[in-house]
Amino acid sequence: MPGDEAPEKQNGRPEVAEPGEPGEKESARETQAGIYETECDYLSDVLRRCGVPDQAILREDQATFTYENAIFSRKRTKELGLQIQRAILCCQAFHARRSLMYYQEQFPETEFLVCPVVTKGISRENWYQTRQGIDRVLGELERCGGQFHEIMYGKLSDEM
Repeated sequence: MPGDEAPEKQNGRPEVAEPGEPGEKESARETQAGIYETECDYLSDVLRRCGVPDQAILREDQATFTYENAIFSRKRTKELGLQIQRAILCCQAFHARRSLMYYQEQFPETEFLVCPVVTKGISRENWYQTRQGIDRVLGELERCGGQFHEIMYGKLSDEM
């Protein structure tokens, strides 16, 4: 489950809290700052509120950026002896390609089903129609090349 300041991405509706509860319409980041220690704590709570049992939630709370999410997820599944054959990768639509690249690099044997979620009003149909959309999408494209170069070069030095 992806993290961001947009709760609708996690559970398909803008309100995370039940009506009348504190934080009813706050963003994930605001809610986290007031109640949760980590993004993982917050997202685990979102899953529980959507009916997912605790034992079905595989927590990874060390990552601070996308590639670390993939690295630490791999480490966690390995520690638990899990062989991930198929996984659903939920992420912001404009972030889907880079997320998929990182997870495919860490889980080469896994088939990924990408579930891109439109956030910030940026979709594949309209990203090129606003400055914000262009900046987000092309910024992701730049990071795909720039960051993935370093990852691949690191693999070369590991093999030598």
